[in-house]
Amino acid sequence: MIHDPYLVPPLPASWPYEPGSPLRPLGCRINLELPSLGGGWRVCTPGGVAPVGEAVPLEGAFGRGGIVRVGDMVMRPYRRGGLLRHLNERTYRSHLRFAAEHAVHRGLWEAGFPTVEPLGYAWRPTRFGVEGVLFTRMAEGETWPRRWDRGAARAGELRRAIACLCEWGLWAPDLNATNVMLPEAGGVLLLDWDRARFEPEGTDLWPRYRARLERSLHKLGAPAEAFTIIGSEPRP
Repeated sequence: MIHDPYLVPPLPASWPYEPGSPLRPLGCRINLELPSLGGGWRVCTPGGVAPVGEAVPLEGAFGRGGIVRVGDMVMRPYRRGGLLRHLNERTYRSHLRFAAEHAVHRGLWEAGFPTVEPLGYAWRPTRFGVEGVLFTRMAEGETWPRRWDRGAARAGELRRAIACLCEWGLWAPDLNATNVMLPEAGGVLLLDWDRARFEPEGTDLWPRYRARLERSLHKLGAPAEAFTIIGSEPRP
């Protein structure tokens, strides 16, 4: 059997979250304007509706810049990381990377997984490829590194969410501490499904998630109690 990393598999029998209603299908419209980003965008959202209004920088957002809020929608431009960003910060080969992230994110949301609501994406041609923007619903809360003190109380929920990703076989390489949101009312929300993919059945993903989070916690100077949540220890 050929393994398709972007085909959403059936939920595990032990899935603890209540699946929600399916989201409306995407419609795409071309040559639209986006607040603060200009025109020429192909917008893929339910009904092909583009955000309209003032673009306000999202206070406290981690990332590579350019994340804004328009009403109750968050627009996150795609930006490359690592050394490659110095040569090519925002150009990608095709829009399929953006479509793949939305498909995985949509599958998680419809399965009731604790994440923000996906609203679609947009892309436009550039000289050497395309650039893209992801749309999500605004959710109130603060990221884990800004509220280390909340981590201990949410430890069980964070571990359960990651364990569910492991059991479902979904590997999200960008799941670091800055992509863990802690709402004021409780619980956790996991963000950023760029390059996420379903691995072959039986793949042990927990060590990979723990190592990824551990690197993130070291980089951010997290307190010792943050490491215990993922079953790790700070370096001496």
